[in-house]
Amino acid sequence: MAVDYLVIVVYLAGMLAMGWWGMRRARSKSEFLVAGRRLGPAMYSGTMAAIVLGGASTIGGVGLGYQYGLSGGWMVFTIGLGLLALSVFFSARIARLKVYTVSEMLDLRYGGRAGVISGLVMWAYTLMLAVTSTIAYATIFDVLFDMNRTLAIVLGGSIVVAYSTLGGMWSITLTDMVQFVVKTIGVLLLLLPIAVVKAGGFAEMKAQLPTEYFDPLGIGGETIFTYVLIYTFGMLIGQDIWQRVFTARGDRTARWGGTVAGTYCLVYAVAGAVIGTAAKVLYPHLASADDAFATVVKDELPIGVRGLVLAAALAAVMSTSSGALIACATVANNDIWSRLRGVVRPDGDRQHDEVKGNRVFILLMGLAVIGTAIALNDVVQALTVAYNLLVGGLLVPILGGLLWKRGTAQGALASVAVGGLAVIGLMAAYGILANEPVYYGLLASLAAYLVVSLATRPTDAAVLAAWRERLAGRAPAHDNASETVSEQVPAAQ
Repeated sequence: MAVDYLVIVVYLAGMLAMGWWGMRRARSKSEFLVAGRRLGPAMYSGTMAAIVLGGASTIGGVGLGYQYGLSGGWMVFTIGLGLLALSVFFSARIARLKVYTVSEMLDLRYGGRAGVISGLVMWAYTLMLAVTSTIAYATIFDVLFDMNRTLAIVLGGSIVVAYSTLGGMWSITLTDMVQFVVKTIGVLLLLLPIAVVKAGGFAEMKAQLPTEYFDPLGIGGETIFTYVLIYTFGMLIGQDIWQRVFTARGDRTARWGGTVAGTYCLVYAVAGAVIGTAAKVLYPHLASADDAFATVVKDELPIGVRGLVLAAALAAVMSTSSGALIACATVANNDIWSRLRGVVRPDGDRQHDEVKGNRVFILLMGLAVIGTAIALNDVVQALTVAYNLLVGGLLVPILGGLLWKRGTAQGALASVAVGGLAVIGLMAAYGILANEPVYYGLLASLAAYLVVSLATRPTDAAVLAAWRERLAGRAPAHDNASETVSEQVPAAQ
């Protein structure tokens, strides 16, 4: 394993080095939180694909393939569909808003009264998303070093917190590009063909496994529908995803770069399901389906290649973890703490202090994520809670604000409160993994939004006019004053 260890150590050291490099570049709030809104198509596509394809998509996607065959790819496939929908229908408008958080978008649309409540829901979602990725370190480091679970979480989490705190979105963007390349080589170009060959090829796989393993709908229609509801719609509204859209240098980059990333996700979904199906042939009696990825890597790959593929798994986990961490810290600082303190400063004032403040929040949220990950064991439950809260509480007011001009601030607040409380109550009644919480919670949120919006006065005409100007890209961005340092640096390609 010495060569494999060397590959991993070099990879982790490179992540820290990029964090240090990013620190030198992140000299304003805009640079630190959204990479100066200057990413070109190549970097935008790579980093967007990296953040949405995390440990759940890699280790969990292979596990679902092991359990259900080719139809196990539906979870990751619906993530790709969501990213495609976001990129084609909404990303250009989102990028033109020139904000930092989803709650700021809600304030612009509804008149400044939805921020704290929506921020709390988004904060809970991003925190739990970061926690699930951090828990996954334990699985990878256990394969690598037979390491204690708590120590593995602390080690992996500390590296992510370090480079995220140092350079903010610039560091995360650079590391995500490396992680995207490593995942592509490790999973698509190495693990996929090797696993299929070791299993005897597709003909042997079909001969060894039941026919339902090759049924595209074998996982069940209700499960696929739930994946669409949670993951496809979740991609449309998550702070971690929107914060990447804010990094695009223009409409075309956001639309076409996101489309490329979404298409990549569809390919990744199929690859994970095929790898899992091959693992079922090779190891038909694993205790847990989620062990399939690590078992194939450990037992079937040659020295060196094994280290690279494990680095790919680490890359998947780290990209999602760092993206969720900076999203969590941004929401906590900008949408909750600043509003509760009643601090309103024009952007461009005390920029250095703003960067320092956001660094402090990333560090604090990182410590909270590591502590929560140590306390929790079940990744699937944590991820389900995150997406149920997100979709049940925020999907309706966000899409309603983008698509329906009659929606009001009161309707948005009622929708967030009713949907969020309904989801929490239904998870307590039916169980965290049940489908009913997100179904009924979403319906309750929609009903509250429609009824309260129609029962209250329409949004002020001046607010809607300013909103339309912002959506069209004609209103000045509120962070323009912070761009004095970066205007002379060419856009990242």
